Amino acid sequence: MAQEYLRLRETVGGLPETDEFRDDVLAYALNRLAPRYVAQRTGGVVSQLKLQSDQERARISVIILEAFRVVQETPRDA
Repeated sequence: MAQEYLRLRETVGGLPETDEFRDDVLAYALNRLAPRYVAQRTGGVVSQLKLQSDQERARISVIILEAFRVVQETPRDA
């Protein structure tokens, strides 16, 4: 997900370059995707978000682009 964020960020101009913006965009996007995780025998949880198919990559890209817009229009209060 973070790699797709970085890839798309390079194609869109005028976005804030802060950790807060990145975190808000990724949180927004992750909250709109179906959960994909597995429990490990050690009790931990590992995310299984894979960008294997073009369709899945396109869906993630659309959600991240939407997140850019929403987060930029409604920034977190300082």
